[in-house]
Amino acid sequence: MALAAVRDLRESRVPATAEELADFETDVFAGFVLARASSGLSDLTIQRDGSNLEQIRRWFGRPLWELEPADVDRYLGAVHRGAAPSTRSGKAQTLSIFFEYLELRHKVELYNLTGRAIESPLDEMNRPRGGHQGRIRIPPTAEEVERLFAGWREDLVSCRKFATSARNYTALRLITDVGLRINETRHLDIHDVKWKLGRFGKLHVRKGKGAHGSGPKERVVPLINDADTSLRWYVEDVWGAFGDDHTRHGAPLFPSERKNAAGGNRRISDDRLRASLEEVVERHLPAWAGRLSPHVLRHFCASQLYTTGMDLMAVQELLGHQWVVTTMRYIHPHRTHVEDAWVAADKRAQRRLEGLFR
Repeated sequence: MALAAVRDLRESRVPATAEELADFETDVFAGFVLARASSGLSDLTIQRDGSNLEQIRRWFGRPLWELEPADVDRYLGAVHRGAAPSTRSGKAQTLSIFFEYLELRHKVELYNLTGRAIESPLDEMNRPRGGHQGRIRIPPTAEEVERLFAGWREDLVSCRKFATSARNYTALRLITDVGLRINETRHLDIHDVKWKLGRFGKLHVRKGKGAHGSGPKERVVPLINDADTSLRWYVEDVWGAFGDDHTRHGAPLFPSERKNAAGGNRRISDDRLRASLEEVVERHLPAWAGRLSPHVLRHFCASQLYTTGMDLMAVQELLGHQWVVTTMRYIHPHRTHVEDAWVAADKRAQRRLEGLFR
């Protein structure tokens, strides 16, 4: 019995025409946008990804599936050499996701049309390093933070504009106590404070940061860590000085002195809050001048709550993180944490031992 020669039918594949490839490329881009939308991403994120891919396509001049590692080297290393690390990282991330999409959805079809096997042009050698995820924000100690806010409280007695100073103090104190983001804080309305919920009252955070650009994610934050005391003082004794109507829908919890077209107060800007914190830090905590931001205070909140006994999962829920590994990057125990934990454990063991011999 003789063996017959077997031919691979793919060898007789008819090359696709330029028009067919152009139509296929258009369909691929449209499918990519639709897939990103179906995953729940915001329109802004999808638009940014599309813009990144269009820029690369114009520069390259050929379909993106023909990109080689050397092409990405030139694009990220030469064309965008002076760009911010986050810009290069964002373009590389979009490109990586696009090639993952090609492999999952169009690998066979693309091979049949072009004879190319899909392989991402990003590898361990040219993938951008760093970015915002690599930044470490070590917060100050509890004593330093208390000194900062104690000095700020003393300033309120003699400051020229009491209402605005008290507003800024309360907003930054809220970030420090319950770990809000600055954008979440400035977007709070007066009606987002739910005094009757839970033991201490709660905040309805409507502008929480969504994961991977998926749009605002709401959550409810309890007014723990004595946040209810400072917030109640502000609402009862300070908020009315801004002249807004508490019954008006959308009246901001932290208003600007300026009015909008409808006659209500605008919201305070994040720049104003940042500037206010910088001014106070220079006066009362000069060693941290230029380093203490609202986001560092958020890190302080997470670290302080965790080291004083709050469960890591509870800290995750409070901060609004989707993944606990993100929360773990916010925990910065100070040098004595291990020793303090050992002493506390030793004391617990001694108490249990005493109980055995009674």
